Amino acid sequence: MYGDTETIRRILTESGDTWAVVGLSTNRTRAAYGVAAVLRRFGKRVVPVHPKAETVHGEQGYTTLADIPFPVDVVDVFVHSELAGDIADQAVAKGAKAVWFQLGVVDEDAYERTRAAGLDMVMNVCPAIEIPALGLSPRHGR
Repeated sequence: MYGDTETIRRILTESGDTWAVVGLSTNRTRAAYGVAAVLRRFGKRVVPVHPKAETVHGEQGYTTLADIPFPVDVVDVFVHSELAGDIADQAVAKGAKAVWFQLGVVDEDAYERTRAAGLDMVMNVCPAIEIPALGLSPRHGR
């Protein structure tokens, strides 16, 4: 795991409520779909980023982070590790405050680049696990 408890807590509670979830589609069997539902219950606006640009959980999807026409606070990454570094670089360019690589998504070079750019980052961690583990309670979802 990359990211201490304080960084995880800060991303979840202080970094902002607009989360772009890269890899989120309408496929209910994928982890991204369930994690997005948890984030929504926790009060986050979840913006899908996927090549199909599908509307998910009632939110318009976009094909890339750059296509999102409003600020994004956190970029949550559900793509293969070999693609994740590019997404982290796009998150920096987009002006995100934090990057979250999901369980199984690991790119140490991207982690170092993103942290060096001044963003909070965690890697190989799942917010759906961390929210209850930290005793954080759901807020009114979107």
